[in-house]
Amino acid sequence: MHYYLDFCLKYNHSYIDRENLALFLKKLESKRQSKTKRDEATKAVLLYYQMAGSSMVTDRSLINDVPLALRESSISYNQSTKDGQALNRGCSWIAELKKLTDEILVRHYSRRTLQTYMSWAKKFQSFLGSKDPGCIEVDDVKRYLTYLATDCHVAASTQNQAFNALLFFFRHVLGQEFGKLDGVVRAKRSNYIPIVLSREEIDEVVKHLSPPYDLVVKILYGCGLRISECLNLRVQCFNFDMGVLTVHDGKGGKDRTVPLPVTILPELHQQLKLVQELHQQDLATKNYSGVFLPTALERKFKNAPKEFIWQWFFPALRLTRVPKSTDYRRYHLHDSHVTKAIKTASATAAIPKRVTAHTFRHSFASHLLQANYDIRTIQELLGHSDVKTTMIYTHTVKSTTAQEAKSPLDL
Repeated sequence: MHYYLDFCLKYNHSYIDRENLALFLKKLESKRQSKTKRDEATKAVLLYYQMAGSSMVTDRSLINDVPLALRESSISYNQSTKDGQALNRGCSWIAELKKLTDEILVRHYSRRTLQTYMSWAKKFQSFLGSKDPGCIEVDDVKRYLTYLATDCHVAASTQNQAFNALLFFFRHVLGQEFGKLDGVVRAKRSNYIPIVLSREEIDEVVKHLSPPYDLVVKILYGCGLRISECLNLRVQCFNFDMGVLTVHDGKGGKDRTVPLPVTILPELHQQLKLVQELHQQDLATKNYSGVFLPTALERKFKNAPKEFIWQWFFPALRLTRVPKSTDYRRYHLHDSHVTKAIKTASATAAIPKRVTAHTFRHSFASHLLQANYDIRTIQELLGHSDVKTTMIYTHTVKSTTAQEAKSPLDL
């Protein structure tokens, strides 16, 4: 259902326009979706129309484009309003979603935050059947949060994420305040202990990775970076003389420095040489406009996109064409490619754990703690605002106190 809403938003269609189902099915067909997938999509959209209180499913021009089996399985709309009052469903949220985007961008929140908040806003819209935004009440939020906990069985962190997204939407888009949300069923919070790899397991994963993914993982583990922080590294972030790596605009827009692993310095220099060669090729490419820069730096430093110090340390394999222009720019390596490479390598190495890019950050903190580094130092290296966040890694290492815990069988 979210694909249909995204389709309508992208092409500026009304969510209940009678032509949209046929157009959506043609779009799916052009994307080489199977007939089974298209039938499932049709059924979902018909149910959405029914929830939105639209009688357009009886239109013959639209029904002719819908498979017979799905027409028979759909329930025709039944006008159930009382006293002649029409349901305020099936409204467009295009203006509200656009305002949500603007409010996030003006606060310089990260792209990931924008994606997350937009996703929850669209899910909330779908849950309400595209209810008129002006008629949304706090009770709608209560019902949705309860639905997430009781019907979807989401984790407590997921429900809290939805709460924060909808709080932002209410406050900055609808101009309302939540007040107290009494009666909301809260998902049970669990004490999550991160998955940590041994040094041998990390070496096995790296051994099954090809360049540049092996170096990416070495930096993730060797410097304790998040995957976004690693892929956003630029040439100027590396200070080889001082032996430090500067992470700019980390989580929360914070900067920090971490030591460069001495053992991978030759590989870092080799990668820097490859970046320089690629940069020279890009400069000779027609319509090349340089790399993508954050915020308004390009307006301030017009030549910066083509300067070597601003080049990505892990550049994408291909140039990206700028929409609505003939210019080409270089983006960094996509995180999905790294994720896929790590998953394949860990499976090939037969690691009996769930391995993600963030696992190497967990391993970084746990191994430092195991090497008797104090918790405050680890907090600084990880960039945590609160030491309580770092304290979770005390559960990932074995205790080394004199009264070490043992199994009763070993007493």
